[in-house]
Amino acid sequence: MMNKKTLTPLALVSIFLLMLGLSFAAVPLYDLFCRVTGFGGTTQNATIKEIPKIIVDQNYKIRFDTNSNGSLAWKFYPEKNTLNLKPGEVHTIKFFVENETQNLSSGSASFNVSPSPFGVYLNKIGCFCFEKQTLEPGQKKHFVLTFFLDPEVVDDNKTKNLSDVTLSFTFFSSDYYKKDTI
Repeated sequence: MMNKKTLTPLALVSIFLLMLGLSFAAVPLYDLFCRVTGFGGTTQNATIKEIPKIIVDQNYKIRFDTNSNGSLAWKFYPEKNTLNLKPGEVHTIKFFVENETQNLSSGSASFNVSPSPFGVYLNKIGCFCFEKQTLEPGQKKHFVLTFFLDPEVVDDNKTKNLSDVTLSFTFFSSDYYKKDTI
């Protein structure tokens, strides 16, 4: 049988190791939670095989909001500012970027949906989001988003009476280290 002098340090070390493990697991667990629930407008990823077989006759207006943040001097805009779609329809839209500086720069786009309950029903088949993109000085590129709205969106009490959705993209600089600042 263990005495208190041995048990107390053992319990404290165990608690420390548990807390350390939880701190490392927090980010992946939160990411998993957001992807499963659509929390905060987090969207779902889908494959061609998961495209719905039905199209629901209910119209939604999708608005595209594009921004470049911080030191990233990129012109960033969609081919269309709005798009009308029905749940189950697959849509592809182009986004254009241009590096308006005389320097090589890199960025990564984050993506969000508003109102947030739509996030669980918006399925991306292909997206340039969360991937590092690099542009030469003055270079122009286009990126493609292919997506659909899950037909189950019309059955959810949180979304069935909404018809306007905003997809917001923001490019953030991914030039973390510059040679002249090291």
